[in-house]
Amino acid sequence: MRYFDLVLASGGDSLHPIDGRLAAASGITRELLHHVDGYGDGTGALLYRLRGDPEAAAVAVQGDGLLDYDVTDPDADGGFYCYVRLIPADPTGTLLALCYEHALIIETPVTFREDGSLRVRIVGQHETLREALTTVSDGVQVTVEEVGHYTPGREDARSLLTERQRDIFETAVDRGYYRIPRGITQTELADELELAPSTVDEHLRKAESTMLSSILEQHQAQGSERA
Repeated sequence: MRYFDLVLASGGDSLHPIDGRLAAASGITRELLHHVDGYGDGTGALLYRLRGDPEAAAVAVQGDGLLDYDVTDPDADGGFYCYVRLIPADPTGTLLALCYEHALIIETPVTFREDGSLRVRIVGQHETLREALTTVSDGVQVTVEEVGHYTPGREDARSLLTERQRDIFETAVDRGYYRIPRGITQTELADELELAPSTVDEHLRKAESTMLSSILEQHQAQGSERA
């Protein structure tokens, strides 16, 4: 069993039309897609973590592909959850349709980038994954970032971070903080996040430590399995 780490960019329509409407709605920011479920009757469900106006989200999800929805009240951080029940196989060419048609698994959480693209890991047989990618809609730009053997139950290192650590770390990655040369300084990153530089530094150090420790543990475990 293999996994493909993908970045999909299409203005929000690469996952499902409902996701496209949420991406295009003013006053809403998609933070995470916590759950993606498919059911035997051909329907599916998504659970989003959003930020902004819940009423705007309730309006945005209306339209093709929607069967039912629910939106929570904002929490202390200003975020809220949006549940949608949908028809995943319509239209063809979207990520949900491909995974439904080719029996692939979408690993969650799915993360959204500032440019509207999404980063997702899909799991399945290698040939099936390759075949599925050839049928992606022409309007969807797909970048394969990583391919590897999938070990069930092994946590993605990002899932070990707190929500705040993950937000800051992923913003740093998107803005080029880890490029050589750097695309943004820590002070500039702190200004963009409206945080003190010391706070950004602390969160990044903790995130880096947690993720590196997880990666080292995974490599050690793989070495033990091969032995």
